[in-house]
Amino acid sequence: MVTGTVPRVSNTFQVDLRGIVDLLSHHLYASPRVYVRELLQNAVDAITAVGPEHSGVISVVSSDGTGDGTLRIDDNGIGLTEAQVHELLATIGRSSKRDELGFARHEFLGQFGIGLLSCFLVADEIRVHTRREGAAPVLWTGFSDGRYAVRPGDEREPGTTVTLLPRRGAEHYLTGETVTDLARTYGSLLPVTVSVDGRKVTTGTVPWELPTESRLSYAERTLGFRPFDVIELNVPAAGLTGAAFVLPTPVNPASRGGHRVYLKRMLLSESVEGLLPEWAFFARCVVDSTELRPTASREALYDDGMLAETREAIADQLRGWLVRLSATDPRRLGEFLSIHHLGVKALALHDDEMLRLVEQWYPMQTNMGEVTLAEFRARYGMLRYAATADEFRQLAGVAAAQDLGLINGGYVYDAELIQRLAALDPEVHAERLDPTDLTTRFTTVDAQAELQMRPFLAAAQRRLDRLGCEVVVRAFDPVTTPALYLVSRAAAFRDEFTASRDQADDLWGGVLDALSRTVPTDRPQLVLNHRNPLVRRVAALGDAELSGLAVESLYGQALLLGHHPIRPADAALLTTSFLGLLDRAVPGQTGTEPSGRGPGDQTGSGTGNQTGSGSGDQTTGRGTGEQTGRNTGEQDGEETR
Repeated sequence: MVTGTVPRVSNTFQVDLRGIVDLLSHHLYASPRVYVRELLQNAVDAITAVGPEHSGVISVVSSDGTGDGTLRIDDNGIGLTEAQVHELLATIGRSSKRDELGFARHEFLGQFGIGLLSCFLVADEIRVHTRREGAAPVLWTGFSDGRYAVRPGDEREPGTTVTLLPRRGAEHYLTGETVTDLARTYGSLLPVTVSVDGRKVTTGTVPWELPTESRLSYAERTLGFRPFDVIELNVPAAGLTGAAFVLPTPVNPASRGGHRVYLKRMLLSESVEGLLPEWAFFARCVVDSTELRPTASREALYDDGMLAETREAIADQLRGWLVRLSATDPRRLGEFLSIHHLGVKALALHDDEMLRLVEQWYPMQTNMGEVTLAEFRARYGMLRYAATADEFRQLAGVAAAQDLGLINGGYVYDAELIQRLAALDPEVHAERLDPTDLTTRFTTVDAQAELQMRPFLAAAQRRLDRLGCEVVVRAFDPVTTPALYLVSRAAAFRDEFTASRDQADDLWGGVLDALSRTVPTDRPQLVLNHRNPLVRRVAALGDAELSGLAVESLYGQALLLGHHPIRPADAALLTTSFLGLLDRAVPGQTGTEPSGRGPGDQTGSGTGNQTGSGSGDQTTGRGTGEQTGRNTGEQDGEETR
């Protein structure tokens, strides 16, 4: 057995330079269009390196101007020596724009030493003709396969000229129209003079410093909308200035709106995310920063502590704008809230000041019309709300008849805001209205009337037992409402639990069966209104079958009016009760209708109900009885005719 140690050998990585160039130039950047931005960036940094008093000029000549298909960009910046050419242009990732510790120097745009590689997106060959004051001129030629050559250059003034020889299929990126558009997009705000084919593309003025009308026109021209308002932004720690343009129309809160971000007056991207908190989806920003860090591709912001602090500072300024609007122009605040209430409500879930603003100014839907929470509390003393829109629709009218104010908490964030307001302020009392709470406000029927109705109630209960519904009689307003279907939260939970158990497989069905003993046994209630004339006439009917059909119809109507979900058994009952009442209402043509109807009724209600209750298949029970009765009746009638 041979033992030993593996010798410790130091090696270097083998780098395929052609592959590295392809990776960086074709996969780091999202579009070939960025090559103009990178060329401008290098030129601006070269001019900045000369000194603050230097008057910088960048001249771009497109393929239309050169006449030979190439593009040329000249700057009167600091230039490079031959040693710097070897060190900086031939070493991927090396940049003169960082200090001895590797950190990006504050005054420069570039950091990573890879910007020139973006030119290989549109060119097969890059020529850099440069000269530094006091040094000989140098010509560096780089090729897309990773090779480069250096030789003495022609005499020239200090500065740099970069020439691109286009690759096949990319010639259109070097034309005058394209280059002018890109140079204006990326470099229009640069503090140096930039021209393309002799035409100046820089403006020298940032849009947030323009007069009000000019800022609105800028947003309309650049962002595509005329803003509701413009909010000035200033974050000194990030060297950030700019403006937030408030959208004039509602926007989906889930949409990720991009922002136009400049770094040292050079456009980083027109769709930067993460600059604003999520709740501020109603604004689009145009800003310039000297301290925020870009990613290597210079198409997004590096998500670090500085960006987080900047985001919070901008959020504070947006909050301040809303507060000032509430104090100085409530009408305009109302207009804003009608458009962008979702963003403000989302902020109010976490911000006390915004919560108070929502309480005072945002109108919520109630059964007494649209009023603010402050007005509702002043009128009723308590914030009583329904947790869902369906629940509100079921209870709003009846609650109003009992002089109970009710807020629709079914809209996004509304119920959470009410709960948070009550948790924040001990003087605010909030209560979710349970549907069955209404019955405590209804008037009970006097003893004599209840005694007279007892047989009817017993028969009605038997008809609805198989649907898991309890029948009660109360007197309440409005008189026009014959019946209410009320489901307590406990009963709703039981229904959901039962539905889940029925759909579960054997394993989970057994688990849910074991838990069923802990589930509340509350049942939904069909509350019949004794003040309603129709209910009293139904209760006084001597025909048990007809009164049963009437109760089933009232049950179905209460489900529909209350926007309750319709189960298969409920749908079957709606059908059979309607057909049953229709059958009783339409007389036969030959006077033999009892023979045609009787067997159908008898079999439909007796056999069907009995079968549905005994076998546990409600739908089958009702369907069998109905079908048998209807077939028998139709057959008898046909034979008579």
